[in-house]
Amino acid sequence: MNEQSSQLSLLDEDAPASAAVRHSTISLSEVFDAWRELGWLRPLDVYFAHFVVGDRITEHPALALAAALVSHQLGRGHVCLDLARTLADPASVLSLPPQDGRRTDTHAIDARALLRGLGLSSVETWLALLSAAPQVANARQLESKEAAPAPMVVDGQRLYLYRSWRAEGDVAASLVSRMGALPPADEQLGELLATYFPHSMAPQDGTPDWQKVAVALAATQRLAVISGGPGTGKTTTVIKLLAVLQRQALNQQGRPLRIRLAAPTGKAAARLSDSISGALQRIVTDDELKSAIPCEATTLHRLLGALPDTRRFRHNEQQPLPLDMLVVDEASMIDLDMMRSLLAALPSDARLVLLGDRDQLASVEAGAVLGELCSESAGFSAPMHARLEQLGGTALPQRSPHSPLADNVTMLERSYRFDHNSGIGALARAVNNGDRAAVNACWEAGYADIARVDLTQQGDGQLTELAVDGYRHYLEPLAQLDPLEALQRLGEFQLLCALRRGRWGVEGLNDTIAQALKRRHLISHTRGWFAGRPVMVTRNDPRLGLYNGDIGLTLPDPDDASRLRVFFAAPDREEGVRSLAPGRLTSVETCFAMTVHKSQGSEFSRVMLVFPEQPNPILTRELLYTGITRARHHCTIASAAPTLIESATQQRIWRDANLRERISRLQG
Repeated sequence: MNEQSSQLSLLDEDAPASAAVRHSTISLSEVFDAWRELGWLRPLDVYFAHFVVGDRITEHPALALAAALVSHQLGRGHVCLDLARTLADPASVLSLPPQDGRRTDTHAIDARALLRGLGLSSVETWLALLSAAPQVANARQLESKEAAPAPMVVDGQRLYLYRSWRAEGDVAASLVSRMGALPPADEQLGELLATYFPHSMAPQDGTPDWQKVAVALAATQRLAVISGGPGTGKTTTVIKLLAVLQRQALNQQGRPLRIRLAAPTGKAAARLSDSISGALQRIVTDDELKSAIPCEATTLHRLLGALPDTRRFRHNEQQPLPLDMLVVDEASMIDLDMMRSLLAALPSDARLVLLGDRDQLASVEAGAVLGELCSESAGFSAPMHARLEQLGGTALPQRSPHSPLADNVTMLERSYRFDHNSGIGALARAVNNGDRAAVNACWEAGYADIARVDLTQQGDGQLTELAVDGYRHYLEPLAQLDPLEALQRLGEFQLLCALRRGRWGVEGLNDTIAQALKRRHLISHTRGWFAGRPVMVTRNDPRLGLYNGDIGLTLPDPDDASRLRVFFAAPDREEGVRSLAPGRLTSVETCFAMTVHKSQGSEFSRVMLVFPEQPNPILTRELLYTGITRARHHCTIASAAPTLIESATQQRIWRDANLRERISRLQG
């Protein structure tokens, strides 16, 4: 069947018969309508397909399908549509079940039959059809200015929306421009490294001190990426790096560097501020140096100056940030568009340090920038390897560089928080390694800091009791707590969900927990505003100084107990808290339960992670690892399906993007 056909043969002889495929032909418009009804396509995706081909969808179905899918993939967090992957495994792109886990007939419209019906038997065929369309530009021609922009761009075997292709290219170019080394290190750098790392790079067990390696590398580069799991010492590493650089600046220039600290969310920024403040007092004894190291972190939106009702920021290429160095924590949460805006606003000579955990969930929006910048077992180039050995005074393991950022990335490999007695640490490692046997062994080992609840046997009764006990810690003494202490106690326990919808999702459990708390007279209402209601901001509001992910707590007004105020941690730690009238908050939701995605950048003393009763593509190794590692002291995992936890370790998140290759191309 050629592309001019208006009807598609969708009967797959290899698929079981289904009521939805009784007819042998169906139009692509009907396919789109069915997918939209099932939740497999957004209305926006269908609209974009019609925007690209106009009213000629029956004449150009392959182009219309590509347009709908590339828009659909962007909504799922992908930067582009990998045409080869789509043809090899069409169900991974064409049959995404709804997030609430509703069961649907996956043979309603067979994916392979659809592609065959369009004559798309190979990537070359699809590329030829796309390349002939004026709505699709060629990446090489765009780069050489031989072609004008178009709604979509073909780059190799990948199809992009033009805006995404341009954003990825801008990020690649900006990173490459910062990858050149600074002038050769002076003798003082080696002396300062010895001061803050009195032992050699190789501690007693013979493995390198990767914190020292990270500081040595970052001190000589404009761009440094430091990745490590919980407890690997990212904060300690940053404090020592800042101490080294500020001491150099004070000695050489007579003034300190202008340094800013930032994180993607308010919670992450507050945690970074607390961590830096505590570590600074412990590590740095020089008062002059201590005063030169900032302790206050802000959100990226506040740093860049988000403009109300737009996607733009006050700081950009024309008005760069007034700083010499920027440190960004929780970089795994930064999506492609935000990274583009951040890099555009940095002065060309400013240093950038990105901190994060490459194994955590990628950003909610499109892109997985940190994951792409960090590669498995990456080594350093020969010149950098020699330089680091000279600065550290010891040998480093020989590893072949596999990443275009080989000389800009350090992986912190040792956890100082989770020792051999830690179930949280053992479980996180087992999940991260995708080792089902090791996951099972963790449950059998009897660790005191992890527990498992089988919801198939005990239903939601035990889960509810555990949640009530967790939140009782701040609700019972609420009348006696000041707002800052109440906010701190709120962060002691958190229930995390894999999904938003369904009985075991955020919406269902928020309602269940609120009702249980009301029955125990810990809260007065389950709807509307009431004392003790925790809320999460769901939309940026620069006018109020609130951003997506900020957590607030509803409390009686200290000046008038008959009124309620919603208290948030203040951006300036010295101010403690700030409060707003509930009526001013239009984009918030109750957060007795929150998704694992929303919990990124936060840590809690105790965590309960809840899995649903049915498999779902969102249940992945990264989600499980992220949920477990939000807990500092205890983690309980509750599942409504006996094997769902173990099976999640076998599923990995994949994000179609091409940042590393584009960096390599720019490097020549």
